[in-house]
Amino acid sequence: MTIKEYLSQAYRIDQRINSKLEQVRSLRELAEKATSTLSDTPCSGNGNKQKIESVIVKIIDLEHEIDEEIDRLVDLKQEIVSLIKHVKNPEYQTLLELRYLCFRTWEQIAVEMHYELRYLHKLHRRALEICSEIQLASRHIYEK
Repeated sequence: MTIKEYLSQAYRIDQRINSKLEQVRSLRELAEKATSTLSDTPCSGNGNKQKIESVIVKIIDLEHEIDEEIDRLVDLKQEIVSLIKHVKNPEYQTLLELRYLCFRTWEQIAVEMHYELRYLHKLHRRALEICSEIQLASRHIYEK
């Protein structure tokens, strides 16, 4: 895995969390519709109750998955913060934090840092090289 892939993992986990949150919202709306249908109709059996129970179980399962993904995201962000702290150049640190912890677009970062995109990409390449060296050096320390 390249350093860029490693750093980009947080964004992907964040996207999965948001997707699952949207699924939970959708299931909650479905459960509310089924509940209102139940209260408006005379007792017609257990079919609707079982559907609601099924939806509630799916919501609970998704919420557990979301909790696990959030734990993974927090742990990964802590690792990324630790890596970025070892980068000595404050410009590189800011760039890496904005991109891989705040999930800003290149355009947003360029505006915030007052750089042209081309120069920003050049800084990014250098920052990634330094991160890669730091990561490689830390592996050698742990292997000894």
